[in-house]
Amino acid sequence: MPPIGETLREARMRQRLDIADVEERTKIRAKYLRALENEEWGLLPGPTFVKTFLRTYAEVVGVDPYLLVEEYRLTEERSDGPEFQPLAPMPARDRRDRGRGGRRQPQRPPRRGGLIAGAVAVGLIGFLLLLGLLGGDSGDDDPPAERAATTETQPPTAQQRQRQRALQRRRRAGAKPRGVNVRIAPAEPTYVCVDSGPGTPVLFEDTLDAPRSFRNARQVRVNLGKRSARVALNGKPLTLDPSGDPIALDLTRDGSTELDATEAPCA
Repeated sequence: MPPIGETLREARMRQRLDIADVEERTKIRAKYLRALENEEWGLLPGPTFVKTFLRTYAEVVGVDPYLLVEEYRLTEERSDGPEFQPLAPMPARDRRDRGRGGRRQPQRPPRRGGLIAGAVAVGLIGFLLLLGLLGGDSGDDDPPAERAATTETQPPTAQQRQRQRALQRRRRAGAKPRGVNVRIAPAEPTYVCVDSGPGTPVLFEDTLDAPRSFRNARQVRVNLGKRSARVALNGKPLTLDPSGDPIALDLTRDGSTELDATEAPCA
């Protein structure tokens, strides 16, 4: 396969496009486009952005973006050393159960102090119940009919019902959503990669040209090829600087955080 930069340059010239035309269509700065054609990788923000730029440039000039990205990974990223995938942490229960050499630790017998405290609590409850039974013989001058009348539940007034409805509305407004719902609406075809956290499988990786939603219980991470896409978290739109530069986001129920290029999905 010809060099990456030469492949892009020849494809651009075949379509009779100059750098300004490609810059307008991809929203990528001209200096980055020239760096791609000259294979000056050090002038680009980082490997993640290089692959994003390659995909976007290739789609505009009619070159298979997958082949270019794979060629970059084989020729450039491999020389920088192997990439280590983050490992999912071991569950806390497995860490407690495992001892040296991978063997399970024997369960320890319950402490004697806990048994003593439980016995004291049971004795205290029994003593209080006994006091209640003995004190139940105190005289009550009210006849049974009057006691029933005083304990009958009165229907709430209109003012009380209005206060209850207002309290319920405030509780619903302040409650956090149970999960994470992310909606991406690209202004133009945009590369998108989505997963649910470090070390998890990729949920989506392709060029997105129509709105699409992604759901997860706790976390959604998004790698966008262009900031011009509109992103909404649980129905609330996020404020992004519209440009052709890529951006990576970590989205949870608490809000959004911009990720470093090395932490982005599909990096």
